[in-house]
Amino acid sequence: MHQAKIINLPKILDERGNLSFFQNEDHLPFSIQRVYWIYDVPGGEVRGGHAYREMQEFIIALSGSFDVVLFDGKDEKKFTLNRSYYGLYVPKMVWRSMENFSTNALAFVATDSFYDEKEYIRDKNTFLNEIHDTK
Repeated sequence: MHQAKIINLPKILDERGNLSFFQNEDHLPFSIQRVYWIYDVPGGEVRGGHAYREMQEFIIALSGSFDVVLFDGKDEKKFTLNRSYYGLYVPKMVWRSMENFSTNALAFVATDSFYDEKEYIRDKNTFLNEIHDTK
């Protein structure tokens, strides 16, 4: 899991409330093309369960908490996201799932490309075949 990493964001502390932000390559290793968010996840549900051929992501828990489980074809690592001032960078060709959502959790995701169904690998065996073909 050599490229996936937690990225700390700027945090401006203020007695009226704190502020954090990110802006493209100043804080992320890519330029943002699309953002989406995941919310109202019922207890026990798992989101994701796929990999992207070329797309990269940056995932933040804007509210609540959840775990992101990454698998690169060899190693698996779990990241718990529970603060809005850091996020998880997920490179291409990493299988990812999101689980253990707290009540009212809000996952915010920024990506480096527009939605394209062909970009998704939704079958884990296909992912394993493709990841091993590239090494």
